[in-house]
Amino acid sequence: MQKENLRLSVHDRPKMIDQMKTQTFDLVVIGGGITGAGVARDAASRGMKVALIEARDFAVGTSSRSSKLIHGGIRYLENYEFHLVFEALSERALLFDIAPTLVHPLRFVLPLYKGNRVGMFKMGLGMWAYDALSLFEAPEPHERLSADESVKRLPLLQRSGLEGSYVYSDAYMDDDRLVHETMRSAVSMGALAVNHVRAVDAVLENGKMSSVVCADSVSGTKFNLSGKHFVSTVGPWTDSVAVDLLKQWKKVLRPSKGVHLTFNRSRFNVNDAIVMAADNEKRIVFGIPRHEMFIIGTTDTDYKGDPQDVSVTTEDVDYLLDVAGQYFPGAGLTKADIIASYAGVRPLVDDGSETESKTSREHLIYNDERNMTFVAGGKYTTYRRMALDAVESTLDFFDVNDRVRFGRPQTEVPLNPLASVDALSNARRGLERYHRETGLSHEVLRTLIERHASEVERLFVFDPGASFSQDERMWTIEAKHAIRETMCDSLVDFYSRRVPLVLSRADHGLPFLGRISRAFQEELHWSEQERATQSKLLQEYLSLEFAWQRN
Repeated sequence: MQKENLRLSVHDRPKMIDQMKTQTFDLVVIGGGITGAGVARDAASRGMKVALIEARDFAVGTSSRSSKLIHGGIRYLENYEFHLVFEALSERALLFDIAPTLVHPLRFVLPLYKGNRVGMFKMGLGMWAYDALSLFEAPEPHERLSADESVKRLPLLQRSGLEGSYVYSDAYMDDDRLVHETMRSAVSMGALAVNHVRAVDAVLENGKMSSVVCADSVSGTKFNLSGKHFVSTVGPWTDSVAVDLLKQWKKVLRPSKGVHLTFNRSRFNVNDAIVMAADNEKRIVFGIPRHEMFIIGTTDTDYKGDPQDVSVTTEDVDYLLDVAGQYFPGAGLTKADIIASYAGVRPLVDDGSETESKTSREHLIYNDERNMTFVAGGKYTTYRRMALDAVESTLDFFDVNDRVRFGRPQTEVPLNPLASVDALSNARRGLERYHRETGLSHEVLRTLIERHASEVERLFVFDPGASFSQDERMWTIEAKHAIRETMCDSLVDFYSRRVPLVLSRADHGLPFLGRISRAFQEELHWSEQERATQSKLLQEYLSLEFAWQRN
């Protein structure tokens, strides 16, 4: 445990770096996505001394570019992956309890048409199996709808050939924030975690890793980070990092590219998610209502390049619009309706499957004799279980006394005590009081409460006051919270991974750039030149992110 209570803050980052330079850790975690955050939290909860480094920003890769679903994976039943589905549904139930501000119940409608490979009867059996694997503890049991009932529920749905549909429960989430809150929890338990620190080499003694050479892009310096054992949780970078650090390595991944498009919620006036079959039912495309936006995705194609370079192409966009058009011809979607898009790379384990869509989502944990454990594959939904399995596996590298000492994780408690189920209920009841005390609108307060629960009371100190607009006040509060509690030090990181501005608004939140950049300047003591540079970098990022729209 640390001698002082450090937070996942930009202001505490230098102290964490100093400790990393001088101490030896039980576990050094490389990679700051959801798996790394989960491993750090699990290990720290056992009393292990943990240090985590992330080359860029927390959740910068796959962990912020998912379908934003917490689900059992109903399509995995067809591959007889019952264990995977059961595990995912169990984790879904737990996440409702430990992260109620991040994971939210959602109903899914699965329409079935004449000629589909899976008909109403067989799908009905699958629905009963899905409910059973959840131990009948889903938010609501499944429903069977006739064709007429389906169209009544989804007025834009293609009517021709429709036989009916099934409705079942799963969930949606804020994927990037789930990483940040898991990381905050790990730090509160004693872990150290820093972003913008890259593992560039390894020091081996007698054939085993004893430290990793780190490059801090903030200070431009290098340092050695010593550990008793090392864990790689870098997702689609698993093979490349293994080569960088261990030199000799046999590739284990079959990376898959996934693309999503976002639309204004008004284009799909529905409260349910929609499950759409594509490519002769080999793939599934979801339509997902989420906060202010509607997401359509994902693609599922093999990807050979650097995950950092993954991008959306016009072919990806045409594919998703075509699938959506088949199911919802009345919506008349065009490229002009797209607000934003994003692409990510899934770190699937190469299991020899014929197609990428058939590749299993089971995770792989590999203990390398050179004192390093690799975690790859898996589903976002099961990240806590993956982390538990990974840490349990690392115990093989410790002596008997340590194994006993580190034997009990404590990860079934809320990620944030101020954002538990009860805390969220209390905060909702405090809405009118908050309104009287702050003058913030009910709409802004509801947004802040749903994101932060009772912690919202600590955030009001960041409110710039009534002389600013309601939106400016809200985003200032969010910006200062991101700096102090999620180690956010740039406008690009804030806009893209701390708040939904880029994905949910056609203007990507640029009208608030002046006030948000001023909040960063106040907190981080930027010069006017630094503030201008940060604003320019954000606009360049947006231009590159949506380059396909200019083609």
